[in-house]
Amino acid sequence: MRSNPAVASFAPWARAHRTYDVAPGPHLVTVAHGTRTAAGNEVARALTTAAARRLGWPATASYVELCAPTFSEVLVEAAQSTAPTVVVPLLLSTGYHLRHDLPAAVGGAGRGDVHLGRALGPDPLLADAQAERLRGAGAAAGQPVVMVAAGSTDPAATADLDAATRLLGQAWGAPVRLATLSGRGPRLAEVVRPGDAVSPYLLATGHFHHRARRDACAAGVRVVADVLGAHPRVVDLVVERALALVRSATHVPA
Repeated sequence: MRSNPAVASFAPWARAHRTYDVAPGPHLVTVAHGTRTAAGNEVARALTTAAARRLGWPATASYVELCAPTFSEVLVEAAQSTAPTVVVPLLLSTGYHLRHDLPAAVGGAGRGDVHLGRALGPDPLLADAQAERLRGAGAAAGQPVVMVAAGSTDPAATADLDAATRLLGQAWGAPVRLATLSGRGPRLAEVVRPGDAVSPYLLATGHFHHRARRDACAAGVRVVADVLGAHPRVVDLVVERALALVRSATHVPA
């Protein structure tokens, strides 16, 4: 587990804005994809609440689609505040939303102090969370694993998933192969072998999670880990990304 730095003073932000009054602290906004499954949408809220508690910042969970409030709606509300907005996407790989939808929404907000982060993955903290989910599902040490991701047609997403597969292999200490449910890459039935465990590389339950479990069961897999969910290591990562965005935005040369 990586250690997270303490929340730094906001004096650099004040200096950058030529004021020595108390500068408003950042507003954390997370943005998940959204699903028609209520339990899936709750994961974003739980992660956001936990990260906000650690940071001591106000925070709002938002969604690209299928759930309210949408990211665009939250940015409109944030525009009424003088506090800078730090946006941590709860998306595991680069793709259309991160390349187009989210930057377009930030540009439409009409503010220069909305700071948009990158995809959560790949990251060793996510791999640690996956390994713990595998152990919780009963996977044995050294058991081969198939990591199942939603998938994408974006080549950058493929590179992210390949890296996430390698990280899980390092965290788990056994061979890990990748399968996808859509887009580029092989499907689970083409990859899985007798004795494999399955690790869904998904943040929350929903359409892809249900499909991953169904396909795994159809392939005879006996051990299927849970989704990442609001795992403490995922909270660590959200906090880490938020602090990194603030440090980047408030850096003032000595």
